[in-house]
Amino acid sequence: GSHDSFSYWVDDKSPVGPDQAKAIKRLAKISLVRKIMKKWSVTQNLTFEEQLEGGIRYFDLRVSSKPGEIGQEIYFIHGLFGIKVWDGLKEMNSFLEQHPKEVIFLDFNHFYAMDDSHHRFLINRIHSAFESKLCCVECVEYVTLLYMWEKKHQVLIFYHHPLYQEYPFLWPGNKMPAPWANTTNVHKLLQFLETTLGERSRYGTFHVSQAILTPRVKTIARHLIRGLKNTLVHRNLPMILNWVKAQKPGVMGVNIITSDFVELVDFAATVIALNNLLLEEDESAT
Repeated sequence: GSHDSFSYWVDDKSPVGPDQAKAIKRLAKISLVRKIMKKWSVTQNLTFEEQLEGGIRYFDLRVSSKPGEIGQEIYFIHGLFGIKVWDGLKEMNSFLEQHPKEVIFLDFNHFYAMDDSHHRFLINRIHSAFESKLCCVECVEYVTLLYMWEKKHQVLIFYHHPLYQEYPFLWPGNKMPAPWANTTNVHKLLQFLETTLGERSRYGTFHVSQAILTPRVKTIARHLIRGLKNTLVHRNLPMILNWVKAQKPGVMGVNIITSDFVELVDFAATVIALNNLLLEEDESAT
């Protein structure tokens, strides 16, 4: 999985989003401030298509309306606005059309400046983009690849808003817990990942291990020009990757792992390779 999957498209010429404090919005009238914001808002270099081609299958999505804009269009957002959600969904659907056995998880977990009519607009967009590819809510343990292939489903949508209850193809957000370490310290992060794996639900939900470091205000102030990638990610990714390599999948093991800048190391390939451990278990059992 990728963290803030859409942030490749964040635009420093766009207005600051409603996810930011008033003081930031005032400062961001200066174009240099928006350029610095972009350095700290971008967590991925690759487009959706490039992420999909590289093996990413879980997408972490934050969305917003544009206050003051006529209509109900919804955009990706992380500090600054990105592209229309509709454009991203179409790009993903195009990949799925070409790869009918691939399955993706879309986790809509942060909504800004959206009332029920905005939500309905977005939900209709999701349905229009994927139609029969959408997998309706089911017992998590039933949803194997074989199940998905037989039903010709390719998309699971997780929607962290009460309106999910009105649509059979929207999975509740509590089926996709993603505990967040909120630290700049890689040792604290790895300890947190271990602890939350030990506490994960044995049955009935997916589980996201967010292998990401989060800058604090003072981190940004000290390294203003360097940005997220050069300050936190480059230096710590090898240690995070070593933790991933040491994991086991399956019950009480890792399930979905997300990272920033997924192409900087062999992140996707390393996570995918963990599945071989499950195959080895099956072989030894038989």
